Amino acid sequence: MTRIVYVDSDGKETAADADNGVSVMETAMSSNIDGILAECGGACACATCHVYVDEKVLAIVGKPDELEQFMLDFNDNTQPDSRLSC
Repeated sequence: MTRIVYVDSDGKETAADADNGVSVMETAMSSNIDGILAECGGACACATCHVYVDEKVLAIVGKPDELEQFMLDFNDNTQPDSRLSC
């Protein structure tokens, strides 16, 4: 099991336990985390699950693949630590 800490735009932290193999987005949805809309349900087709990944774990998460990068390119708030949580 993995513990994910979600930090909203006001700096409020909410932790949730995620089963291995379950995405950050799916864990947010099942834990009622505000701010991750996930309108496409995890199909990597809308970028409404856009998050910023803490620099400490960015190397572990790795770089986005081609499809994810394509979706991130349409987001006005993309930064070097941006990823889609789906």
